[in-house]
Amino acid sequence: MEFAGFLPEDAPDPRAVSEARLRAVSFPVFELLPQPAVTRLPITGFTETSGWAGHEELTVEFSYTLWRYPEDRSDPRNEIELDEQTRRDIEEEPPWGRPAWLAEQAQLFRYPMLWSAVRTAWQASPDPERHALTSVLIDHTNDVLRNVYREQLGLPAVPTNFPDAGGWRATPTVVAPASLTVDGRDRSGLHIDTDPFVYACGFRADDGVVCTIVLPRDSLPSLDLEITTLGR
Repeated sequence: MEFAGFLPEDAPDPRAVSEARLRAVSFPVFELLPQPAVTRLPITGFTETSGWAGHEELTVEFSYTLWRYPEDRSDPRNEIELDEQTRRDIEEEPPWGRPAWLAEQAQLFRYPMLWSAVRTAWQASPDPERHALTSVLIDHTNDVLRNVYREQLGLPAVPTNFPDAGGWRATPTVVAPASLTVDGRDRSGLHIDTDPFVYACGFRADDGVVCTIVLPRDSLPSLDLEITTLGR
């Protein structure tokens, strides 16, 4: 049960539900090649659209913890600078307690996060324009920019119901052909290599499935950008 907006200590762990849903996805899902510098967050993001005939669109989204010194994850150089309130929220047990899994997840806020790094998007009936690889890649890029880099872009700290102003958005003019490594093989795709904050790339896996990747530029020296099909 939940009281006054707080999770009781016996609240169920959502990671099991997330993993079960991920295993049930019917199309191929892609992730960054498993490597020492990243750990995939245990709760997967899902965005779906349904119609009278059932699911019309489903996007599976992975975020990651970044380890800049992966040979020793306890190295304090892996941690980011935190404000005092965030540090207290991580370290201090609230008077009402919290589930063990929530306390464990809170520790991840000490480290850099690759938010919404990899998305696999499926459409039952892809629209030639809206679901084109270029369009999906641009949408993913702009979503990361508006959510992660608001201060750097000069946007209000809290998003509003109105579109964010400014010329920060990626557009089709910055999308270019690229070669990606997918499951150990070269694959044709597209990338955006002009933004000062992120690097983005993607490829079409089949007629109804697109994979896009958006990563902070300052994380690139630590990463192998190969993409692999998730084993389930």
